[in-house]
Amino acid sequence: MKLVTGIFLTIILLLISACSNLGYYAQSASGQLDVINRTVSIQSLLDQPDTDPVLKTRLQLVLQIRDFASNKLGLPDNDSYRSYADLERPYAIWNVFAAPPLSLESTRWCFPFAGCVSYKGYFNEQDAKDFAAELKKQGQDVYVAGISAYSTLGWFDDPMLNTIINRYDPELAGLIFHELAHQQVYVQDDTEFNESFAMTVELAGTKVWLDSINPDKFKSNKTYQDFVTRKKRRIQFVELVMETREKLAVVYQADNDDNEKLIQKAAVIKTLRKQYATIRKQWQGYPGYDKWFNTEINNAKLGSIGTYHRFVPAFKKLLAKEKTFENFYLAVTELSRLEKAERHTALENLK
Repeated sequence: MKLVTGIFLTIILLLISACSNLGYYAQSASGQLDVINRTVSIQSLLDQPDTDPVLKTRLQLVLQIRDFASNKLGLPDNDSYRSYADLERPYAIWNVFAAPPLSLESTRWCFPFAGCVSYKGYFNEQDAKDFAAELKKQGQDVYVAGISAYSTLGWFDDPMLNTIINRYDPELAGLIFHELAHQQVYVQDDTEFNESFAMTVELAGTKVWLDSINPDKFKSNKTYQDFVTRKKRRIQFVELVMETREKLAVVYQADNDDNEKLIQKAAVIKTLRKQYATIRKQWQGYPGYDKWFNTEINNAKLGSIGTYHRFVPAFKKLLAKEKTFENFYLAVTELSRLEKAERHTALENLK
């Protein structure tokens, strides 16, 4: 299988050999091939007596969650997350974001299959930093973000990675459900639709999973509420960023000269930091976003935060209406066949 995949990746490189982005596609192909070469069946690791006991416990949990995803949630039944890869690094990939210093319009890059996105991913951190440095020389705001997990959208069997396996149990389950949802339904160039759908499956699936493993309803609900609280904090963080982006949009559209706009930009970002400090106190000191705020904040960094929850209320209503995950996926598939504007209108009408 690994040999066949390697040949497949080589063919892809040959097909795009005339492309000006050959170097970028080459690192993408070699990076994915490295992940594949590191991938080992989870069952084989469980069968090996010298596998670390702590890792074994986590791998057993992954298989339990993975079986539940297909058997109870109707998500794709394939080999994704039935294998494990230790990448020997803290992140799976590093995404580079860019935007002009006085504009919120993120730079976009277009790729086969995935469509156009507002980031460029690298398997090597230094490659990402080098590309970011080039963009910075051109005068752009840049931001490099380490990403713990990514989906190949079913083109390959995605393994469980060392970068995510030790997450809080409900978050680990939610992540697997979320990524498999992308394999279930995915629409090019509609991030809000894709992420809102996957987030709905993540939230609903995690609730069903927790109920199934804990006969004590009170404890199950308490764990789920803790999980939801973390998600709500994420939404608060996103809303704070979106509010800041709106303020900056007013600054950038004004008739002031560029120097004045840069001064006002710094003032708006300073206010953002103060607002976060206030929210953090309300969270009883939860430090989840400290790292994000402790480094430079610019248009590229603000643009890396998406409104992924926009259509979650609509998808929740659709799931309640359809009653089963199977019927829900069929309804979402029908929505995915609509034109983008029509699809968004249909979802707005459901909210």
